[in-house]
Amino acid sequence: MQPDRRVPMHRHRIELADIAAWDNLLLAVWKAARGKRQRPDVACFLSDLDGRLQCLAEDILLGSVPYGRYRSFHIHDPKQRLIHAACFEDRVLHHAIMNLAEPVFERGLVPATFACRPGKGVHRAVIQVQQNLRRFPWFVKVDVDGYFPSIDHRLLFELLQRRFKGSDFLCLLWRIIDSYHATVGKGLPIGSLTSQHFANHYLNGADRFLQNDPQVCAMVRYMDDIIWWCADKTTAKQTLAKLLEYMEGQLSLQIKPTTQTNRSARGVTYCGFRILPGTVRLTPRKKYRYRVLRDKWEAAWLDGKIDSRTLQQAYAAVHAITLHTDSRSWRQRNLQLHPSRVI
Repeated sequence: MQPDRRVPMHRHRIELADIAAWDNLLLAVWKAARGKRQRPDVACFLSDLDGRLQCLAEDILLGSVPYGRYRSFHIHDPKQRLIHAACFEDRVLHHAIMNLAEPVFERGLVPATFACRPGKGVHRAVIQVQQNLRRFPWFVKVDVDGYFPSIDHRLLFELLQRRFKGSDFLCLLWRIIDSYHATVGKGLPIGSLTSQHFANHYLNGADRFLQNDPQVCAMVRYMDDIIWWCADKTTAKQTLAKLLEYMEGQLSLQIKPTTQTNRSARGVTYCGFRILPGTVRLTPRKKYRYRVLRDKWEAAWLDGKIDSRTLQQAYAAVHAITLHTDSRSWRQRNLQLHPSRVI
């Protein structure tokens, strides 16, 4: 696809030569291989690092990437998701692009969005939601129905054209977008680094739409989970109607019918936490996950599959589920009801 020449100026230029630069590709390999060096495809790539990087650099300059090979599998986090993991060469390419493009995306996002951003994340989003629950009386919470599979390729590309310039780089972005289709002309693969940033950027207009509405007191977005606050129930419903119209008309997205409009004093479940003005609690799903993982690792130790040091590390990972929550009493009660089998 050729870039749209009617795009406004003041865009950022990224050259293919900068993406293919040796130091940039080495940094990309380090990021892509982190924690995965024992996997066969990663080990194979690293065994001939210079040759593989030389080949990748040449293909970047020739415009023959991405390779578009995906490995599909399901995860439960806690709901089932279909993941499409790109081949390692494409993952290196994605990191090489984002080494240069991430700061550009970052500058364009509003402070109230928290996913895939340095210094942000789930726990900071939870803190901000709790602060807003204390300050404003009514909230509206929505999330997009099938967000990643519903992202329109042409609309996304138009948004990227407003942020970047350079026909070679824009054509590379288009090839990455067009390498995967959930349905014709739509969808980003869950599991790709570029997908995370593209999807975050896709809803940037919705962030600004809400923030520019005088009836909206505050908002928080974590990927496609959006929550905002209003002074009363009437204005909350009015802003919801306006956002529904915007999402469908401007972004070709549908909001799930399970929207929530409620008093802030009653709290909200957001990003896997039960958030109230005075406390943050574990959701039933997180409690279940805590119990299952603790039992899994204790069983592995009893069967001799892991040593004591690995078990201790596993306990720390399981305990991390409860961080930033008021869960001490629940954990003590859980230990009483389900005593540790390794003592």
